[in-house]
Amino acid sequence: MRLLHQSRHFLAEAWKFLRRDKKALVGSIILLILLVISAFPSWFTPDDPTAYAYTPGIGLSWAHPLGTTSFGQDVFSQLMAGTRQSVMIAMVVGFFCTILSVVIGISAAYLGGIVDDVLSLFTDVVLVIPTFPLVIVIAAYLKSASFWTVAFVLVITGWSYGARQLRVQALSLRNRDYLLAARARGESSLYVIFVELLPPMTSLIVANFLGAALYAIIAASGLQFVGLANVNTEAWGTMLYWAQNNEAFSAGLPLWALAPGIMIAIFGSALALLNYAFDEVSNPALRPVRSSERKLHKSRRSEVAA
Repeated sequence: MRLLHQSRHFLAEAWKFLRRDKKALVGSIILLILLVISAFPSWFTPDDPTAYAYTPGIGLSWAHPLGTTSFGQDVFSQLMAGTRQSVMIAMVVGFFCTILSVVIGISAAYLGGIVDDVLSLFTDVVLVIPTFPLVIVIAAYLKSASFWTVAFVLVITGWSYGARQLRVQALSLRNRDYLLAARARGESSLYVIFVELLPPMTSLIVANFLGAALYAIIAASGLQFVGLANVNTEAWGTMLYWAQNNEAFSAGLPLWALAPGIMIAIFGSALALLNYAFDEVSNPALRPVRSSERKLHKSRRSEVAA
């Protein structure tokens, strides 16, 4: 019951936060639109994205809002159809990176001792390895670059930064009075972690999820662009791959390359806006001083001066 009450309280606070914070509101609206498109791509694809049914190299028109490719495919339909895999890989990688970060970071902080030393050393080693070159090497070695292969590669290379943050936060909370009281009551370690320790860290966990998802969409698109993922799937990165291979700019088809790049930038901006907003929740020092607060501070200073 207490966990359910805490969940309802968090959702209510999150709704108030979204209404108050413009960055969070804009990011949420963009993310919601992209999630709807990825859930129902057929609603937004006027033509078959894989059909070679149109005149190659058509420019802007009512029938083809973004023109066609040099193969005669509708660019807009490809863009909408590619939203599903691009958004899905960001959500999947963000989720599993966050799970790993929570398990490793919280375990290290809560258990302490030799467990903390080993997990912290492992986290630091993964953290200092250059991520993207490692992703390229692993993806090239595995060769079978399916969706889940790319997701696996990104998860094992993307969890360490979040684990480090969560460990530091958990260490600051480990000896708080309410945690000591729960242990004194004889509560199990799982109860203390899930009911007492994790709820105050919710905003940081959400921020880590958003950061991991942002990393995933950029890295996955990069792998697809250089041809280390399955380039025959429908995704924004594969659109960039085929546009680059067929010299879209030289062929007078700039939207073939620009459209997926812009979509990646829009999706990344939505995640970044939400990430900045949740960072402000977890770190009060980052919160902007609102006009009402500034007026209150000015009035207090004037009273002191008087």
